[in-house]
Amino acid sequence: MLLAKMPRFLTHLALVLVLVSAAKAADKLNIVILYADDLGYGDVACYNPTRGKIPTPHIDHLAAEGMRFTDAHSSSGVCSPSRYTLLTGRYHWRTRLQRGIVGKWGKPLIAPDRLTIAGLLRRDGYRTACIGKWHLGWDWPISASERRFFGKAKRTAKATEGHRKAWKHVFEQPIAGGPTTRGFDEYFGTDVPNWPPFCFIENDRTVGIPSEFLPARLLGNNMASQQGPALADWKLEPILPTLVERASEFIERAAKAPEPFFLYMPLTSPHTPLAVDKSWLGTSKLNRYADFVMETDDAIGRVLAAIARTGQANRTVVILTSDNGCAPYIGAHALEKKGHYPSGPLRGYKSDAWEGGHRIPFVVRWPGVVAPGTVCDELVHQADLMATCASIAGVEVPGNAGEDSFDLRPLLEGKRGPVRELAVSQSANGLLALRRGDWKLIFGPGSGGWTKGRDSMPAQLYDLGKDLAETDNRYEQEPELVAELTELMAELVRNGRSTPGPSAKNDVPVRWRRFLRKRR
Repeated sequence: MLLAKMPRFLTHLALVLVLVSAAKAADKLNIVILYADDLGYGDVACYNPTRGKIPTPHIDHLAAEGMRFTDAHSSSGVCSPSRYTLLTGRYHWRTRLQRGIVGKWGKPLIAPDRLTIAGLLRRDGYRTACIGKWHLGWDWPISASERRFFGKAKRTAKATEGHRKAWKHVFEQPIAGGPTTRGFDEYFGTDVPNWPPFCFIENDRTVGIPSEFLPARLLGNNMASQQGPALADWKLEPILPTLVERASEFIERAAKAPEPFFLYMPLTSPHTPLAVDKSWLGTSKLNRYADFVMETDDAIGRVLAAIARTGQANRTVVILTSDNGCAPYIGAHALEKKGHYPSGPLRGYKSDAWEGGHRIPFVVRWPGVVAPGTVCDELVHQADLMATCASIAGVEVPGNAGEDSFDLRPLLEGKRGPVRELAVSQSANGLLALRRGDWKLIFGPGSGGWTKGRDSMPAQLYDLGKDLAETDNRYEQEPELVAELTELMAELVRNGRSTPGPSAKNDVPVRWRRFLRKRR
């Protein structure tokens, strides 16, 4: 009798387990990270009310609905390293990338066994998507004999049959090492919009086979910067609108599914190419970059509208930030003359170890948890997003992941006091800067980036509580503090982590002292 009832019992048990699993999934919050590219601290109106002239109504509204952080930092003053740290919760300078960015046709920076936010959430049943700019390297299937067809080319280069044959052979193959091998269920975007290949990539394949060099008219003048294989009809202006459409489509599709979703949307803007849609051209009355900031704000607004339209707003945590400061070459100094300061009150720009290079907008909207219209002045870092997303999802970060990630949840819940004691950011050429409280020690002279500035001292020490613009170098006046902070930096390097836990290994020796010099 019992045996006869067993199949029905097992069926009922399986059904109960499915229902319990579905109920747990329904309780999970969606998470969306909107990651602007080169959006300066002062480019967002609510961050720069007295020295800013670019309207950003959608970002401002998001901040009014959530928490705005005023002392948030990216890992670097340039692109790839910041993206690595955000996704892994680990400082990028623990990897091979000790300076600069991942180069054209570069290898993956994230190791295959390195856990990302996407990988962590996917383990917990999330549907994960990356839509936008990757710029963390791929295993491009380019053979040694084909490399000459992918090298540096003149702006006016014309594709030969040799080029087309090599490009066809490479781009007909799957491209390994990309987002779908690093925790994402799906990917759509342009790897680097101002670099080849000039086409979209979906999952691990190019959308179409590039067969021509990019037309010379689309190179230079803050448009594309490196020549290479392109689709015959490739245009730059549709990139951002297409990404918004795909993100909205993903949200609409994911909203109908039982599992929660994680969307990482690394925007291609307002970074070059400054390919402004004609509907936005001239709207800022400042310059093309300012127009693109306004178009970027609108793009963010349209993604937020998709979240609201699908009924997901109250169960979706939205995080908005930028990979580094505004690039000076987009006409920053001309903007300053017109009254708009892309770095706000900060010194320096993209690439620099000074604050303008890596202090960035950082806004979190979490309905029911974050009080609307709140401002937090505590020190936070983009490395913290892994631990924070894990906390939102109710999962643990393994001991061998997120070595530099601290949970921001106490701050989001309105508690006072720091969640991290130290934070490290780096310039484009590898100059490191350590924060503890208001004090900041830069381990060498100058900006470490593209902004000029001379200093005869071996290093730089600033009290940002009194001197946010970094004008008064206290290096000589505070030798004991310099020694103390230097030892703390050595400990961060030595331990391979800044969070509690067993010591970890850096991927390579970290040459963090190389810019220090003796006093003349």
